[in-house]
Amino acid sequence: MTHADEVVRARRVVVTGRGAVSPIGLDWPSTWENLIKGVSGIRKLSTVDMSGLPVSIGGEVLGLEPERLLPHKLVRRTDSSVHMALLAAIEAITDAGLEITPEIAPRTAVVVGSAGGPTKLSAEATAGLEARGARGISPFYFPGSGVDSATSEIALYTGAQGASICMVTACATGANSIGEAMRMIRFGEADVAIAGGVDDTLTRLDITGAAVSRALSRREDEPAAACRPFDTDRDGFVMSAGGGVLVLESADHAAARGARVLAELAGYGTTTDAFHMTAPHPEAITAQRAMRIALDRAGAQASDVDYINAHGTATKLNDTTEIKAIRGVFGERAPKIPVSSIKSMTGHMLGGAGAVELITAIETILTGIVPPTINCDRPEDPEMNFVPHVAQSHEVRTVMSNSFGFGGHNAVLVARRWAG
Repeated sequence: MTHADEVVRARRVVVTGRGAVSPIGLDWPSTWENLIKGVSGIRKLSTVDMSGLPVSIGGEVLGLEPERLLPHKLVRRTDSSVHMALLAAIEAITDAGLEITPEIAPRTAVVVGSAGGPTKLSAEATAGLEARGARGISPFYFPGSGVDSATSEIALYTGAQGASICMVTACATGANSIGEAMRMIRFGEADVAIAGGVDDTLTRLDITGAAVSRALSRREDEPAAACRPFDTDRDGFVMSAGGGVLVLESADHAAARGARVLAELAGYGTTTDAFHMTAPHPEAITAQRAMRIALDRAGAQASDVDYINAHGTATKLNDTTEIKAIRGVFGERAPKIPVSSIKSMTGHMLGGAGAVELITAIETILTGIVPPTINCDRPEDPEMNFVPHVAQSHEVRTVMSNSFGFGGHNAVLVARRWAG
């Protein structure tokens, strides 16, 4: 059976809800508003003491008040990344108009990933242990310190009783989580999935570790201009906190309950470079293959794609190889397709990036507005349309969202306008 046959035989998957928490918005509407305005969320860190360390900028989520929706005891015993994931999940479920009843709970999956897990909780516990010994450790630390904490807490909070799975594939985590949730619905293992990713790794250890590995921008004097995807003056990514969650459903399930459909999640491709732990394959061979697989499984052609939400980290190697991948798959048409990286504004939310970026790509279908790549003053490939500085209007029916991670992880999602 060919992939095209599988598409025909398998169930169609639709997106009915979305939620996000980011450095430029505490929910999806405010995040989107700032994306299309070109607002940067990168600044000097105010909640982390970075004195004496090589990098002091990042994308913080400021003003989040988890107690407004979550029980006080839950907030006290869980990490900030879990708060973000829960708030994004609640927003997505509300946006979908979904009620997880006892009837649908066994067919509702949770697939939410994190690249770093509850790092702030671990940092606090380490400090408590050093200061007070065993008395400085909360009894909730051990069950709450696992990388799967957000997944488990979402399932517990919502009552979802299908599979609950935590994906961990570095910067491709959010996209892989959504793709695997899509597969579960497509092949009948679930009717509904709460899927996405989250991270808040803004700790002294995590930021310094990334800095000394030469992955982070050192543009300390102008934080808002630090993340420069596809710009020749780029010098690294900017670490940020945040995450996104989507509600996925089989098309039949969504129709049966009269749900509004935002888009069809049509294709998913994932590959591994098997080349280097941090560097992408220089010829982008496996990234191209992931893109082609996603198109094939969507029953789509490269000529169908109207917008590409790029991984676009602003690292020297990633951006060059992503351009090669896009040109390799789309050929002469590549310069005609708007390609933008919202990391120029949000920074890199690690496990949360792919989820928020897919939500962004879907919003371009709904609005016809493509968010910009800010700070792209001197594009590496001048022929390409990286949507520099200012949002553009385009007719968008089919979108591609790329996510590539350390370890050679590649994940590509294709979504399209829902035609029923």
